[in-house]
Amino acid sequence: MKNTLRQFFSPLAKLITTIFELESNIAKKWVASSHKRLFMAHWGLGTPEWFDHSIDLYYQWPKTGISFWVERGVFSSIALKGGNVLELCCGDGFNSKYFYSKLSKSITAVDFDQSAINTARNKNASINIKFIKADIRYEMPTGKFDNIIWDAAIEHFTESEIVSLMNNIKSRLSESGILSGYTIVERNEGKSLPQHEYEFRNKEDLLRFIEPHFKNVTVFETIFPTRHNLYFWASDYSLPFTQEWAGCTTSNS
Repeated sequence: MKNTLRQFFSPLAKLITTIFELESNIAKKWVASSHKRLFMAHWGLGTPEWFDHSIDLYYQWPKTGISFWVERGVFSSIALKGGNVLELCCGDGFNSKYFYSKLSKSITAVDFDQSAINTARNKNASINIKFIKADIRYEMPTGKFDNIIWDAAIEHFTESEIVSLMNNIKSRLSESGILSGYTIVERNEGKSLPQHEYEFRNKEDLLRFIEPHFKNVTVFETIFPTRHNLYFWASDYSLPFTQEWAGCTTSNS
């Protein structure tokens, strides 16, 4: 009986699958094209302070095959402790929703740009995320956080501002809290974007801003043809992939 039913429904299942594959391929091309137009509207008419990462997801990633935009969410999510998170300069909120929200109790995500906050609330809202308009130089949220994430934003501040912000960040981390984030290395021809105040020369250049505030700091890099990336984890307690880290098991054999 089962074989008879399988023989009866098999051609129908193949037909339905073919129809849905055709539909999804058409939708994929249309979505990519619409996000290409969105990219042109955002960046062809100016240089915004933030990026809508749905453009990465639906247009630039399929087009280029370059995945460095995903690294940022992955590397910071590795450091999450499951508690309260403060994301500084959150932009469109993509990482808050898709990388941090399901692994954290609550997220306070701030950005000084109202258009970024509007996009975050419209596209990347989640029940445990609060998006707030705030300039972290003057209005950094108070309280204690298990994780503070400073992603793709430290380069938007001057050297003196970075020093001041590091002090404020440290005072808001819980005793075993972790700071994590991402930035880029300055290219030989100069800054990547005009709104960047300070781009780092190398890993050591970034380290000098973080090391005075934390007992344990890891700075590492990934290098793509079009971008040299720097990532950091910092804490007075254990960091990802160290021997003391709860998420890691090591062997000396």
